[in-house]
Amino acid sequence: MLPQAHAGGAITAVDGTAARPTIVLIHGAFADSSSWDGVAKKLTAHGFPVLSVANPLRGVASDAQYAASVIGSVKGPLVLVGHSYGGMVISKAAEGNPDVKALVYVAAFAPEQGETVAGLAGKFPGGTLGDALAEPVSLADGGKDLYIRQDKFAQQFAADVPPRQAALMAAGQRPVTVAALNETSSGTAWKQLPSYFVYGTADKNIPLEGLRFMARRSNAKDVVEVKGASHVVMVSRPDTVARVIEAAAANK
Repeated sequence: MLPQAHAGGAITAVDGTAARPTIVLIHGAFADSSSWDGVAKKLTAHGFPVLSVANPLRGVASDAQYAASVIGSVKGPLVLVGHSYGGMVISKAAEGNPDVKALVYVAAFAPEQGETVAGLAGKFPGGTLGDALAEPVSLADGGKDLYIRQDKFAQQFAADVPPRQAALMAAGQRPVTVAALNETSSGTAWKQLPSYFVYGTADKNIPLEGLRFMARRSNAKDVVEVKGASHVVMVSRPDTVARVIEAAAANK
């Protein structure tokens, strides 16, 4: 079995091959690297090197710069996979890296130049994240961190995840800054690279029509809608998400 790495401290490069590119997984807001564990298990079992990056969730440009640095330590071809806000990150981090062969958006934002997470999430009706957020946490630098209320986390974020697992996810959620959700994107790598989309039809963070809009706009090579799946489709349906990623790796 090839190695799986969680990027947090020192980064160890993972070597991909032409047959098995390295899959780089980037989580979104209110999640962490462990949200990819089910998907990573499937991918590594099929011979793919996997790197699960700890996304700082501080700002689109700085997070993308960090991700690009991590990705730059990996030799060989790459497939970048972003969940939710992580889609903003891969859309910028992939730019200028010829080793990136495809992008996979997992219930994720695929922004046009100048768009924000907040703007895209509100472009179509149906999202309920705002009502589920706790009071912002004030930071020493003047910024504010956002969390989902633990008593609303399962219903909002992970309705199709077993309750005990959803409770652990709520306790371990990573906050995102208010500034990050309102920072404009300058990355549109989906215009140059094959893109793949997979998302649930019961997503409450990004309205279904918003996800469909971004998939259509990107001329995605493949779009998989998972009936009844929540925003964390990679947690509840890891087999399906892994299959989409493997299709991207094979350029199918």
